[in-house]
Amino acid sequence: MPSFTGASRRHAVTFVTTACLLAPLTACTTQAEPQPTTSAAPSREAAKPEAELDARLDRVTIVDLQEDMNGKRLTSEQLTKAYLERIRRLNPRLHAVVTVNPDAMAIARRSDTVRRSKGARGPLEGIPVLIKDNVDTADRQPTTAGSTALLHAKPAEDAFLVKRLRDAGAVILGKANMSEWANFRSTRQTAGWSATGGQTRNPYVLDRSPCGSSSGSAAAAAAGLAAVTIGSETDGSIVCPASVTSTVGVKPTLGMVSRSGVIPITSRHDTAGPIARNTIDAALTLWAIHGSDPADAATAGADGALTADYRTVLDPNALRGKRIGVWRKGHTGVDPDVDRVFDATVRRLRAMGATIIEGADVANSDAMMRKDMLPAVLTEFKHDLNAYLAATPGSHPKNLADLIAYNKRNAATEMPRFGQELFEMAEQTDGDVNNPVYRQHRKAATRQAREAIDSVLATHQLDAIVTPTNTPTPTVESLDPDAFESSTRSSAVAGYPHITVPAGYARGALPLGLSFLGTRFSDARLLGYAYAFEQANPVRKAPAYLTTLPGES
Repeated sequence: MPSFTGASRRHAVTFVTTACLLAPLTACTTQAEPQPTTSAAPSREAAKPEAELDARLDRVTIVDLQEDMNGKRLTSEQLTKAYLERIRRLNPRLHAVVTVNPDAMAIARRSDTVRRSKGARGPLEGIPVLIKDNVDTADRQPTTAGSTALLHAKPAEDAFLVKRLRDAGAVILGKANMSEWANFRSTRQTAGWSATGGQTRNPYVLDRSPCGSSSGSAAAAAAGLAAVTIGSETDGSIVCPASVTSTVGVKPTLGMVSRSGVIPITSRHDTAGPIARNTIDAALTLWAIHGSDPADAATAGADGALTADYRTVLDPNALRGKRIGVWRKGHTGVDPDVDRVFDATVRRLRAMGATIIEGADVANSDAMMRKDMLPAVLTEFKHDLNAYLAATPGSHPKNLADLIAYNKRNAATEMPRFGQELFEMAEQTDGDVNNPVYRQHRKAATRQAREAIDSVLATHQLDAIVTPTNTPTPTVESLDPDAFESSTRSSAVAGYPHITVPAGYARGALPLGLSFLGTRFSDARLLGYAYAFEQANPVRKAPAYLTTLPGES
């Protein structure tokens, strides 16, 4: 997630090769920063029998793959092998995957057996999925949140969403790199960097920021290293990396997807969600992982929040007759490419039959953030992280104070370029979520955020709000969180859904996203609108793995 302070530039970080020790198939990283010598996409060995399948992985949908497997033209074992080969070939320059599952091929073979004998268990039968490295798996993979402090943690069970994935037949392919501690360790943190995985690279232009903190999940989805990936968001950590990698990112309503077994920042914002190359795969995956979990009270309404079949919302005419509000304030007039793409988007929406309502600007209050949100989140972080660490078996720090001490002892590995100011600020709180002062901060922040969205929707009688998701992503070394007013904060604090879909490109190469925002449990409608726009505006192209933008080398 972007830094809550939003006041300082993030700095570049030296690559650390710890991840090479983690990859069972030695597929993850190399011993130095990748040095691509060409701006073209990596060459493929056309003579290989797998070359045709590999070429399809940039554009194929999960539905296509299921049809191939049901038709006996493809097996999960073949598909999993193809993705592992792509990871082996592409990940040394991307650092998007931190571990591959040593049991992935065995799981794929079991899936093929199940399909032959009983039929598919669910919509993800045999489909390889990468999950963010803050999601627990009770297998031979570590769950580290990017920190070497958790290399020896041993989660006792799968996260609830991982159980849902397995029940749907998915092959857990590995763990995606991330901004260490989900970008909540320092006010000057580099998006996409972790001590266990190094610096995630944006597959479109390698010296550009992948945003955070689900940077590895988004980069892996964009590069076709898995059929779909799972990210998590506290404030922008799904939609920002998705938008800068020309992928679809779904930040669900808080409580749509269980957080049990996900390393927390705050239970009042955190949610996991899918990142995919198309809206079909994102929707299918959200349907698979959502649901009520007795261990997460926020999910009590999840079972009835979506239609029975995801296909019912994927209507190419979903925008016809809908009132769509346009949020420009703070988002246009900043970058000419953003203005060009967004103006074309608004024209497209109107041509699709939507009624366009200008002036639907959502208030993002910096004063609210400083006065109420940050104090609340610091308290919640200490409370929630301490509970997670204390309950997780294994040899690792058991609370935030121990974690701070660990980082100091291992500063060369953990803090080579930025510190842990947010950790230290959180430790200074009492961590008591029953404290009246804390409760006042939380109530005020949540109320303001919900009113900011709901009042715009009600005043203009809107079905959804659209706005640019991002400006062109800057270089890793120069990421400035103040360059563009956040499109994520109100949705994040309110616990409302936010979906980004590819909208176009800046400078011919840097992806730009379009955001669809709505109120609580409007996820299905927003996905329908995103799908309709995607079908009418199929702009996504496979990444070119440029070393830098032409003319900037």
